[in-house]
Amino acid sequence: MEIERIECGPRMSQAVVAGGLVFLAGQVARQNQAGDVQEQAREVLARIDALLQAAGSDRSRLVSATVWLVDMGDFRAFNEVWDAWVTPGATPARACVQALLAQPQYKVEVAVVAGRQAAGPL
Repeated sequence: MEIERIECGPRMSQAVVAGGLVFLAGQVARQNQAGDVQEQAREVLARIDALLQAAGSDRSRLVSATVWLVDMGDFRAFNEVWDAWVTPGATPARACVQALLAQPQYKVEVAVVAGRQAAGPL
């Protein structure tokens, strides 16, 4: 099986393509660290879009998503952004849990798995 790594660093890759699937590392806000959960969610989801595109996929091919919220009181606010972003009729299996994240400024982290688009005619 061929494995492709995208934005490969010394600790982790931001995306790994293997077996026709795209696995993304958990994404957090890099620019809007002082923003509320919705601002951070918009940045995280835009980052996911960019990584999926770099891997030959898009949000319509999501298979699963894991969402970590620091405060479950933000669940509704996060879902407003999520629901506007996710492709209707192509929603992934999803888990959402409360967790402490790596840095105190992060309010949300999202990791996804998606199918990769076929390279050409079958």
